[in-house]
Amino acid sequence: MFSSSIVLRMPSDLQMNSQQFYDFCQVNQDLRIERNKFGEISIMPPTGSESGNREGRIIQQLMNWTDEDGTGIAFSSSAGFTLSTGAERSPDASWIKLSRWNILKREQQQRFAPICPDFVLELRSPSDNLQPLKDKMEEYMKEPGVQLGWLIDRKHRKVYIYRPRMPEECLDNPASVSGETVLPGFVLNMSKVW
Repeated sequence: MFSSSIVLRMPSDLQMNSQQFYDFCQVNQDLRIERNKFGEISIMPPTGSESGNREGRIIQQLMNWTDEDGTGIAFSSSAGFTLSTGAERSPDASWIKLSRWNILKREQQQRFAPICPDFVLELRSPSDNLQPLKDKMEEYMKEPGVQLGWLIDRKHRKVYIYRPRMPEECLDNPASVSGETVLPGFVLNMSKVW
């Protein structure tokens, strides 16, 4: 199956440090770029228009809830985070408690913040392979601070729920998905996503 991302494997003598990788991403702002813990760089072109609309609908609902709730800060897919493994990831949507976010220095907040969000969400594009996205969700679940993750597979109308140290849960064509105790009161209306 076709995958929309290109993986670049860098020789050890050409590895970028965090600042160089950040600068590389800034020069190539039209692309979503991530780096795994092995230093492999994934370059993902912009999503198709329909996927971009659905991602926007998800972010809109999360941002609206965040504004009402006031206990955290939400991010779009253009935000990058540096995980404890050194991987630099950009979930399609994410949320962090203010108490965790405010511990970071201002300079850390302005770059790829050295923190894994409390909540991460990935939306499968039509050209994405499912297994690499599941692998990414498993990677998030091993990070300190993360409490909940959703992988939305529009193609098969499934939502995979991830929680630390628990098996993956799959919801088949749900009308909505609850943020549970991590995002209390947040309910994602799936009619805006499907």
